Amino acid sequence: MHRKEGRSLGGFSGAGYIRGRGWFVQAAWFATLHLVFVKWWFPARWRPAVLRFFGARVGRRVIIRHGVRVHWPWKLTVGDDVWIGESVWLINLEDITIDNDCCLSQGALLCTGSHQRHSPTFEFDNGPIKIESESWISAHAIVLRGVTIGRGAVIGAGAVAHRNVAANAVFSSVNTYLDRAR
Repeated sequence: MHRKEGRSLGGFSGAGYIRGRGWFVQAAWFATLHLVFVKWWFPARWRPAVLRFFGARVGRRVIIRHGVRVHWPWKLTVGDDVWIGESVWLINLEDITIDNDCCLSQGALLCTGSHQRHSPTFEFDNGPIKIESESWISAHAIVLRGVTIGRGAVIGAGAVAHRNVAANAVFSSVNTYLDRAR
């Protein structure tokens, strides 16, 4: 296999990434996540309470469908009247904030983690994500680290939001803004 000159993943240190809880709480969360939380038979109305138990701030009337994965609940804030669809994945190495009246559709991915591509040891380059009120992250859309989705914005199905998206904008899979009035 060809090896890129200067890359040495064996030297990765993980510097700058703080998990926020000790190993026992992390293990308890992963057991709960995989044995109960993601299961189809576990009631959707109980999922917010489980997240709160592990330190998430979750508002009222939040609906979380089965198959939803949350990396660290203590780094999650969810407002009121939020819908989180089946198989949504919240990789929150840093904080994810989802304001009121937002919808994350099936298979959406919010990922606060990345790596420094020029670092020989591929160190972390993480950043928080903020989804402002009344926004919609459509099916299989991706929001990357450090991005803010403006109030009322729509990230189209399969789109990758790699930069901030203005309020009321529509960001499509071809990475163009569309006028919502159309």
